[in-house]
Amino acid sequence: MPETTDLRVPALDPEAWTCPAPLRHRPRVVMGHGGGGALSAELVQHVFAPAYGGEALAQMGDAAALTLGGVRLAFSTDTFVVRPLFFPGGSIGDLAVNGTVNDLAMSGARAAYLSCGFILEEGVELDVVDRVAKALGAAARAAGVEVATGDTKVVEAGHGDGIFINTAGIGLVPAGVDLRPQRVVPGDVVIVSGGIGVHGVAIMSVREGLEFGVELESDCAALGGLVDAMLAVTPDLHVLRDPTRGGVAAALNEIAAASGAGVIVQERELPIPPTVANACAILGLDPMYVANEGKLVAFVPREHADAVLEAMRAHPLGGDSAIIGEAVEDHPGMVVARTGLGGTRVVDLPIGEQLPRIC
Repeated sequence: MPETTDLRVPALDPEAWTCPAPLRHRPRVVMGHGGGGALSAELVQHVFAPAYGGEALAQMGDAAALTLGGVRLAFSTDTFVVRPLFFPGGSIGDLAVNGTVNDLAMSGARAAYLSCGFILEEGVELDVVDRVAKALGAAARAAGVEVATGDTKVVEAGHGDGIFINTAGIGLVPAGVDLRPQRVVPGDVVIVSGGIGVHGVAIMSVREGLEFGVELESDCAALGGLVDAMLAVTPDLHVLRDPTRGGVAAALNEIAAASGAGVIVQERELPIPPTVANACAILGLDPMYVANEGKLVAFVPREHADAVLEAMRAHPLGGDSAIIGEAVEDHPGMVVARTGLGGTRVVDLPIGEQLPRIC
């Protein structure tokens, strides 16, 4: 008799799998924990929030709104690990300022002061550090904010990626402004301030050496002036959010979950630049999940929507602003997109990340 062949299927080892969306239950940190999606939210909800506690942290906004000595303040911090350090339209220095300034702006505050911490890898060229520092200083001056304090640390070669930067900022919240997702109600109009996905595609094109026919520059910008123009129309905006990691999809899902309202988006109304659309089509990406660094999403009471949209379009950073949807009573806490063919699809919170290291 011939020798019997063992046809049993060998045991599978999930730890050896490689996939773009990491498994949800892992004993170790994976890259997706920093992607701004469901894994990031789980890390905050199950590790950091229980460890820290506190009413201020429970706001879970882009910035915490605080009252100190009878003064309303906004306070935020962010860490920037983008690669490459310089990209079309900006650098890690620009991001370090604009990212924190924008987080403060989403609470209605004009940033006043920033702290800045540099983590430098041993061996990085001092000329590169100088270029980043000068870019950061120029961005701060352009945003009308002062770098008031800072820190520098150096890690051994191989334990960093050239330069990491952390910035924290504070600003004053004007009287009568109350921006938080819990204020969203059915009937609110959803507005986005311009073409989405630009920053993520710009970073990817440089990092991966991809060419899409034209050079796409990052939309990195400080949004304080645009928010001021919106608040000048009415202080009764309900919520603002800058759709960075996880893109517009993540921002809308976070607002829907916190408010309990449903959100419906008209896909045909999404302002997607042709270059972004083409790049995403080639790479199989959804522009709604691609990061932005100079755009905001606003939920505005219907009676103020037209006037706010007009003010946004009159501002240099809001010329392509568009109404993309509304808050609804249906499907509470869920975001749904109405497609160009008349169907609908669920726009879920991403598990991990489509594009690594974009801010």
